Amino acid sequence: MTAPDPTLKALIADPYGGYTRLRAAAPVHRVVGPDGLPFWLVTRYPDVRQALADPRLALDKAHAAPGNYRGFALPPALDANLLNMDPPDHTRIRRLVSRAFTPRRIAALRAPIEKLAEQLLDAMAPSGRADLLAAYAGPLPITVICDLLGVPEDDRHDFRAWTDSLITPDPERPEATRAAVKAMLGFFGGLIERKRAEPGDDLLSDLIAARDDQEGEGGDRLSEDELTSLAFLILFAGYENTVHLIANAVLALLTHPEQLAALRAEPELIEDAVEEFARFDGPAPLAIRRFPREDVTIGGVTVPAGETVLLALGSANRDPEQFTDPDRLDLRRRESGHLALGHGIHYCLGAPLARMETAVALTALLRRFPALALDVPVERLRHRPTLRARGLLELPVRF
Repeated sequence: MTAPDPTLKALIADPYGGYTRLRAAAPVHRVVGPDGLPFWLVTRYPDVRQALADPRLALDKAHAAPGNYRGFALPPALDANLLNMDPPDHTRIRRLVSRAFTPRRIAALRAPIEKLAEQLLDAMAPSGRADLLAAYAGPLPITVICDLLGVPEDDRHDFRAWTDSLITPDPERPEATRAAVKAMLGFFGGLIERKRAEPGDDLLSDLIAARDDQEGEGGDRLSEDELTSLAFLILFAGYENTVHLIANAVLALLTHPEQLAALRAEPELIEDAVEEFARFDGPAPLAIRRFPREDVTIGGVTVPAGETVLLALGSANRDPEQFTDPDRLDLRRRESGHLALGHGIHYCLGAPLARMETAVALTALLRRFPALALDVPVERLRHRPTLRARGLLELPVRF
């Protein structure tokens, strides 16, 4: 079941068509990655869902077999995060940060986010057209997550540039990615130092207090690398996933006029609509790579210990065995259980915030601009040339 390199090119060019063909052929495929190393790609819903919660599939790269995995190398001060951890460290750190995403704290953010959305739309309105990604879908989540962590406004533009460099590294300019990593490391180190000296009413100050308290909350305590890595992950994931979720949702509406009309007619559909947008074209086509601690059978295929496993969330969410007419956008869909935000102990910690931000952003946008439309033919829109993130490079609209 070895697939040649063109499999990856086909998935980048037409991910959902490619996944349809892969699901029909077999539940699990051995694919050669762009680095020349093989990985196992799991495509069908029941196998992906089960694997997401399988404790035998580790996130810690220490479980990768020698020479089997060549991931992007981050310095330890950025790498000691939840995406590379298994219990008990994962449990300890997730417990510490989960208080930032309680229902009460998320609810308290709604009014400020609504105000921010209106301010961004006010700035857009006079021109009658805009790149919605740069003017709205990007600034909204980066502002929200930076406010939550306490990142000064003057630093936010640089952070967006660094993040974009990490999401879609330029193979012709590897030094740019290394420079972004170095800059982020210096940024977070300096920010933590400033917050230590002058704590604020923000999540990062709370995490520093937990780090510096020798006892910690309930005996929990962060190392310095864990503190820095956690701040990096919250900012990175809080921006990347939400910007793509908002922009992909807008594109889905503008290319499905009957669904756009339904949402305009019934704004109360918005919460169900956000779930359908996440299923239909979610921001993360793949879950973070996993490594079997022992030989594991997935979909009838035995995957040897230590080899790399990628779980295709985007494919699972279009599996016709789970969702009726899965390639159709249906804001009234009653089938639940999409995997766009994960499943099991690694379920996205910021999911409630991402959902709320997307609902607020779409509600405000559709109310303010009743004539919203694409400003270029849909064929001219370009997505990031990667399987790691499902996101547009730009989204030109007129209103």
